[in-house]
Amino acid sequence: WSVIPKLFEWLPVRSVAHGLERLSLLLLVGGVIFEFVTGIINIQLYYVFPGSFYRLHFYGAWVFIAAFVVHVCLKLGRMTRALRSRSLSTELRTDLARTVPEPPDPDGLVAAAPAPPTMTRRGAVGMVGAGSLLLLVVTAGQSIGGWMRVTALLAPHNRDPGSGPNAFQINKTAAKVGVTPALVGPTWRLEVHGRGAPQVFTREQLLAMPQHAAALPIACVEGWSTDDQHWSGLRLADLAAMAGMPDAGSVLVQSIQPPGPFTRVVLRGNQIHDPRALLALRVNGAHLSLDHGYPARIIVPANPGVNNTKWVHRLTFRA
Repeated sequence: WSVIPKLFEWLPVRSVAHGLERLSLLLLVGGVIFEFVTGIINIQLYYVFPGSFYRLHFYGAWVFIAAFVVHVCLKLGRMTRALRSRSLSTELRTDLARTVPEPPDPDGLVAAAPAPPTMTRRGAVGMVGAGSLLLLVVTAGQSIGGWMRVTALLAPHNRDPGSGPNAFQINKTAAKVGVTPALVGPTWRLEVHGRGAPQVFTREQLLAMPQHAAALPIACVEGWSTDDQHWSGLRLADLAAMAGMPDAGSVLVQSIQPPGPFTRVVLRGNQIHDPRALLALRVNGAHLSLDHGYPARIIVPANPGVNNTKWVHRLTFRA
């Protein structure tokens, strides 16, 4: 009743400052709607985006953040004057009987004939604070882990654990992305490219090499995560050295799955050289199941789940 009519005022722009304010609001509200709608679409696995959802989502977040900063800067003077016009402690001590409406303002954003108050300002602040705390309690446990995971009532639950012995969450099964047992059977090979001729290994040869372990979770950008899983396999740094590039600046990881948005990823040099970054062959004492990336997958600390590529068949180390 007060804000929406302002969007259709004439003249639409009365000054440079007014135009900037309207533009910041357009990008602020538009950024929120874009992030929310595309996030819901992505979680429902409808990949209808003109390019990578993740890149679009990050750009959308930067648009929102920039618009938020600009809007705060434009309104900082008004906010400061409003906050200094009254005492916070006095407002919080005011009971319901003495709570009165805001006086009329020059922009017409205060109701002309407001209904009697049903809540004090102290109550409003308390309700917002309690609601924020409740949201934290029922979501944060998904990331914190341990006993708090059971409190994450609003976080995604019961993601498909897939088939096989590795009973923790996955986003998509092998069958869903077109990876069949035939693609990862006895003919599967890992190709390692770098300086010199490519090197090719069977899974048995990889298992015969020195194995290293790391306890790492899978944290998905879509809001779900696992507890730490105990992975074992070959360090990416060791594979880079085998490829003749011990100081590799990046590695292109390619999956055997059919072409799609998640068949390849580039990892940076600092990720390669982290001692916990592995080409994993086993997890929790068992061989990887097909749904968890058999015969080999990437696991890297602080790496979004989508970038921990499964069903790896080629590593190309680059300067």
